[in-house]
Amino acid sequence: MKKIVILSMMMLFFIVGCDTGHGGQAEVKKNMVETKSVSSTATFAGGCFWCVESDFEKVPGVLKVVSGYTGGTGDNPTYETYAGKGYVEAVQVFYDPAKVTYEQLLDVFWRHIDPTDGGGQFGDRGSYYRSAIFYHDEEQRRLAEKSKEELGKTGRFAKPIATEIIPFRKFYDAEEYHQDYYKKNPIRYKYYRHGSGRDQFLEKVWSPDRSDLQPPTGKAYGKSDDATLRKRLTPMQYKVTQQEGTEPPFQNEYDKNKREGIYVDIVSGEPLFSSLDKFDSGTGWPSFTKPLEAGNIVEKEDRGLFMRRTEVRSRHADSHLGHVFPDGPLPTGLRYCMNSAALRFIPREDLEKEGYGQYVKLFLKK
Repeated sequence: MKKIVILSMMMLFFIVGCDTGHGGQAEVKKNMVETKSVSSTATFAGGCFWCVESDFEKVPGVLKVVSGYTGGTGDNPTYETYAGKGYVEAVQVFYDPAKVTYEQLLDVFWRHIDPTDGGGQFGDRGSYYRSAIFYHDEEQRRLAEKSKEELGKTGRFAKPIATEIIPFRKFYDAEEYHQDYYKKNPIRYKYYRHGSGRDQFLEKVWSPDRSDLQPPTGKAYGKSDDATLRKRLTPMQYKVTQQEGTEPPFQNEYDKNKREGIYVDIVSGEPLFSSLDKFDSGTGWPSFTKPLEAGNIVEKEDRGLFMRRTEVRSRHADSHLGHVFPDGPLPTGLRYCMNSAALRFIPREDLEKEGYGQYVKLFLKK
């Protein structure tokens, strides 16, 4: 579909010339040197690179996104030849790791594609439009595989996750007329995007928690030293988060809480759950069908008390939160059974002033 849209533009672009080199990447590197900033690189394929570029450029902490081709053989692919050489349309995301993490970028990626479609994306068909994560090092590979596994466990999709995880080799910038296409040709871009069915699919699958909500940035989620924690936390909060304790059922702060808002880690403040996913499990502890930010959740096998369970911990503070069980309601069938003592509730009306303004949209849509 995109090739049809672009044919009408080709003659004009050939007249003004096009750049098939690495100008976008060079520009980023030059800017980083001049500003003495640190940049990391991530590479994703999610169908039409116009759309993927547009989605990632809206994320705070992302410095620049470059459209291009990767994953094929032979040098210097062009828009006319890349498919025949085994390349896919992809983007390179240059980002400041102090402001946005690779895990958060993965979360944005999943929420802007159809990860179950191995034959293309939306209106664009063919292997050169398939989704893939190209990892640059072993840490990115580990995080990508874990993120993919966690997405599959949510039960959000009826089909298995088809997105490939592939070692990165080389990236070629697409022609200049492809870069920032959504800015240069907004009408054509919007017409194409709507016609492809991308946004209609994403709204159906992810509403009301679409990640045009940006991941939290500018926050240093971490853990204080033990002496500070003992002073700041109540005895029950310390016992639960630091010693894997369990608070009494029905006698805790959030079991019956029905206010709208989000729940964050009492230690680090990292966002964990939303009231939109909270339900009354009858167990006496606050329960949720899914995390608000899957990247902030770590699941580990727990063989304590002569049982095999799945423990839930926070990623940045490593706080013990509770356990997850496969006996929850639809749509996930999961029950994240949490300790109130491990959480802090932030009401909807306080989200902005508390620094979690990106989540206000959740409740506006509702």
